[in-house]
Amino acid sequence: MTASEEAHSAGQGLKAELVSAIPSLRAFAVSICGNSDRADDLVQETLVKAWGSLATFSEGTNLTAWLFTILRNIYYSEYRKRRREAPDPDGVIAAKLVAPESQHAHMDFLDFRDAMQKLPLDQREALILVAASGMSYEEAAEICGCAPGTMKSRVNRARNRLSELMAAPPTAERREWAAEQLSEVSRD
Repeated sequence: MTASEEAHSAGQGLKAELVSAIPSLRAFAVSICGNSDRADDLVQETLVKAWGSLATFSEGTNLTAWLFTILRNIYYSEYRKRRREAPDPDGVIAAKLVAPESQHAHMDFLDFRDAMQKLPLDQREALILVAASGMSYEEAAEICGCAPGTMKSRVNRARNRLSELMAAPPTAERREWAAEQLSEVSRD
């Protein structure tokens, strides 16, 4: 028997195993999704995915277990996706959605960045380590070489000062920049 005949024979054997696994796959799919139509779709998707990935299947391992794993992964991926989706067949919910203007968010971020730069270095460092990086006061204190109480105090002072700076009206420089941006947009 030549190599191509052996490969053809092996391919036929694998094809026969795939076909023989369909009833078990369908029963499993019905049991996890509870809908026979959806189960048929799951089995079909499983077989298509398995057929496209046959090169990754290791000969001699359990083909049925491999197929069940593929089916299960497809089902759970779709389940997670559906949980994040809201049913809206008529588009009523989508029509009510409004996207916030992105310019304001950008300007708020620039104000925040400027305010952060105005904080003393030790307070800025403490706030970034604790609030932004999620470290505990003890971990941040160890990094900065100070006591945890000192770290708590720095973070508290930084938060209070940042709050004051963000509540203050924009500087003359910021107003000039915003006016320039608006005039450029109106010229376009």
